[in-house]
Amino acid sequence: MNLQDFLNANPVDNLTEEVAISPRFKDEKGNQLKFTIKAMTPAEFEDIRKKSTQIKKGKKVEFDNQLFNLSIAINHTVNPDFRNAESIKKLGLATPEDYVQKVLLAGELSTLVQKINELSGFDVAMNDLVDEVKN
Repeated sequence: MNLQDFLNANPVDNLTEEVAISPRFKDEKGNQLKFTIKAMTPAEFEDIRKKSTQIKKGKKVEFDNQLFNLSIAINHTVNPDFRNAESIKKLGLATPEDYVQKVLLAGELSTLVQKINELSGFDVAMNDLVDEVKN
Protein backbone atom coordinates (compact mmCIF):
# COMPACT_ATOMS: atom_id res chain seq x y z
CA MET A 1 0.00 0.00 0.00
CA ASN A 2 1.35 3.44 -0.86
CA LEU A 3 0.66 6.68 0.97
CA GLN A 4 -2.11 7.73 -1.42
CA ASP A 5 -3.94 4.43 -0.88
CA PHE A 6 -3.54 4.80 2.89
CA LEU A 7 -4.98 8.34 2.88
CA ASN A 8 -7.90 7.25 0.70
CA ALA A 9 -8.68 4.37 3.06
CA ASN A 10 -8.34 6.45 6.26
CA PRO A 11 -10.26 9.75 6.05
CA VAL A 12 -10.24 11.76 9.27
CA ASP A 13 -13.78 13.13 9.28
CA ASN A 14 -15.16 10.38 11.55
CA LEU A 15 -12.14 9.56 13.71
CA THR A 16 -13.34 8.91 17.28
CA GLU A 17 -11.91 7.54 20.51
CA GLU A 18 -13.08 6.79 24.05
CA VAL A 19 -11.02 8.52 26.72
CA ALA A 20 -11.00 8.80 30.50
CA ILE A 21 -10.51 12.36 31.65
CA SER A 22 -10.92 12.08 35.41
CA PRO A 23 -11.19 9.45 38.14
CA ARG A 24 -14.32 11.34 39.28
CA PHE A 25 -16.43 9.80 36.50
CA LYS A 26 -17.49 6.33 37.67
CA ASP A 27 -20.67 4.33 37.39
CA GLU A 28 -22.52 2.78 40.35
CA LYS A 29 -20.16 -0.23 40.25
CA GLY A 30 -17.03 1.91 40.32
CA ASN A 31 -16.17 1.40 36.64
CA GLN A 32 -14.49 4.30 34.85
CA LEU A 33 -16.87 6.25 32.60
CA LYS A 34 -15.29 7.41 29.36
CA PHE A 35 -16.00 10.30 27.04
CA THR A 36 -16.30 9.68 23.30
CA ILE A 37 -14.42 12.36 21.40
CA LYS A 38 -13.89 13.04 17.73
CA ALA A 39 -10.94 14.57 15.91
CA MET A 40 -11.00 18.07 14.45
CA THR A 41 -10.49 18.51 10.76
CA PRO A 42 -8.28 21.41 9.65
CA ALA A 43 -11.41 23.36 8.59
CA GLU A 44 -13.09 22.83 11.98
CA PHE A 45 -9.94 23.91 13.82
CA GLU A 46 -9.67 27.05 11.67
CA ASP A 47 -13.35 27.89 12.22
CA ILE A 48 -13.00 27.63 16.02
CA ARG A 49 -9.77 29.65 15.94
CA LYS A 50 -11.43 32.43 13.91
CA LYS A 51 -14.49 32.54 16.17
CA SER A 52 -12.19 32.85 19.19
CA THR A 53 -10.21 35.76 17.72
CA GLN A 54 -11.40 39.36 17.67
CA ILE A 55 -9.79 42.42 16.15
CA LYS A 56 -10.20 45.37 18.50
CA LYS A 57 -9.60 49.07 18.00
CA GLY A 58 -6.22 49.89 16.61
CA LYS A 59 -6.04 46.47 14.93
CA LYS A 60 -5.20 44.84 18.26
CA VAL A 61 -5.84 41.12 18.02
CA GLU A 62 -7.43 39.46 21.05
CA PHE A 63 -7.68 35.68 21.41
CA ASP A 64 -10.31 34.23 23.79
CA ASN A 65 -8.67 31.03 25.04
CA GLN A 66 -11.67 30.10 27.19
CA LEU A 67 -14.07 30.33 24.23
CA PHE A 68 -11.57 28.35 22.13
CA ASN A 69 -11.38 25.50 24.67
CA LEU A 70 -15.13 25.45 25.30
CA SER A 71 -15.81 25.34 21.56
CA ILE A 72 -13.41 22.44 21.09
CA ALA A 73 -15.03 20.50 23.96
CA ILE A 74 -18.61 21.19 22.86
CA ASN A 75 -18.08 20.52 19.16
CA HIS A 76 -15.81 17.48 19.47
CA THR A 77 -17.31 15.51 22.34
CA VAL A 78 -19.76 12.94 21.00
CA ASN A 79 -20.77 11.49 24.37
CA PRO A 80 -21.85 13.11 26.59
CA ASP A 81 -23.68 15.58 24.37
CA PHE A 82 -22.94 19.03 25.80
CA ARG A 83 -25.61 20.48 23.47
CA ASN A 84 -28.39 18.35 24.96
CA ALA A 85 -31.19 20.87 25.54
CA GLU A 86 -32.87 18.75 28.20
CA SER A 87 -29.69 18.52 30.28
CA ILE A 88 -28.98 22.24 29.90
CA LYS A 89 -32.53 23.11 30.97
CA LYS A 90 -32.48 20.57 33.83
CA LEU A 91 -29.60 22.45 35.44
CA GLY A 92 -31.28 25.82 34.84
CA LEU A 93 -28.72 26.93 32.29
CA ALA A 94 -29.00 28.65 28.91
CA THR A 95 -26.10 27.52 26.72
CA PRO A 96 -23.81 24.56 26.10
CA GLU A 97 -20.93 26.74 27.33
CA ASP A 98 -22.74 27.28 30.65
CA TYR A 99 -23.40 23.54 30.87
CA VAL A 100 -19.77 22.53 30.34
CA GLN A 101 -18.63 25.00 32.99
CA LYS A 102 -21.25 23.66 35.42
CA VAL A 103 -20.48 19.95 35.02
CA LEU A 104 -16.71 19.85 34.49
CA LEU A 105 -13.92 20.99 36.77
CA ALA A 106 -11.32 23.29 35.20
CA GLY A 107 -8.74 20.51 35.05
CA GLU A 108 -11.26 18.08 33.55
CA LEU A 109 -12.08 20.56 30.78
CA SER A 110 -8.37 21.06 30.15
CA THR A 111 -7.78 17.29 29.97
CA LEU A 112 -10.75 16.81 27.63
CA VAL A 113 -9.49 19.50 25.27
CA GLN A 114 -5.97 18.04 25.44
CA LYS A 115 -7.30 14.58 24.49
CA ILE A 116 -9.27 16.06 21.56
CA ASN A 117 -6.16 17.94 20.42
CA GLU A 118 -4.09 14.75 20.65
CA LEU A 119 -6.63 12.82 18.58
CA SER A 120 -6.54 15.68 16.08
CA GLY A 121 -2.81 15.25 15.57
CA PHE A 122 -1.44 17.96 17.84
CA ASP A 123 0.41 15.44 20.03
CA VAL A 124 3.10 14.39 17.58
CA ALA A 125 6.45 15.97 18.41
CA MET A 126 8.80 16.79 15.54
CA ASN A 127 11.55 14.58 17.03
CA ASP A 128 9.15 11.61 17.04
CA LEU A 129 8.37 12.21 13.37
CA VAL A 130 12.08 12.42 12.52
CA ASP A 131 12.77 9.17 14.40
CA GLU A 132 9.86 7.46 12.65
CA VAL A 133 11.08 8.55 9.22
CA LYS A 134 14.60 7.26 10.02
CA ASN A 135 13.17 3.82 10.83
